[in-house]
Amino acid sequence: MRYEKGHKDATRKHIVEVASRRLRRDGIQATGIAALMADAGLTHGGFYSHFASKEALLREVITDTLTARRANLAGAAAKAANPIEGLVRYYLRPLHRDEPEQGCAIAALAPEIGRQSMPTRETFAGELDALIDLIADHLLIPDPEDRRRAAQGIFAVMMGSLQLARAVNDPARSEQLMQSGIEAALRLAR
Repeated sequence: MRYEKGHKDATRKHIVEVASRRLRRDGIQATGIAALMADAGLTHGGFYSHFASKEALLREVITDTLTARRANLAGAAAKAANPIEGLVRYYLRPLHRDEPEQGCAIAALAPEIGRQSMPTRETFAGELDALIDLIADHLLIPDPEDRRRAAQGIFAVMMGSLQLARAVNDPARSEQLMQSGIEAALRLAR
């Protein structure tokens, strides 16, 4: 059967989008190729005409998802009177907490990334560095090393606050964790 030009690229993009949501929602280990391809409306065997392995797909998901996350954060910073506050509040918002399949791949996947291959960990680290650079670009700290350390701390607070807010079952406590994260991140930014 012959397909239109661009069909294979469109199918690959669709698989990445479906995998991105599923991996962020269920985790790496809990996401199987057969179920993922069924979610995409495709056959299990078709996976290997697009990706050499699950890890190859994971690396593409990491890059694709975190590129989009950075663009969203940059947009939130650009719209705010205080860019770093806009970025922090955009990240630590209820929608981000409540819909992990739409949220930050770092917060969703970090616990499992350490058990992946070196190429996957390097892809993850590169995307993490780009996100930290984005935060650092909005800080008014003159020394570049101090600015980068502050950006790392800010992101660690943001990500950890999001993960904890997702983990507790009491809505009031979850909200308190997010607000505490916002306050802590903004203190680090000063």
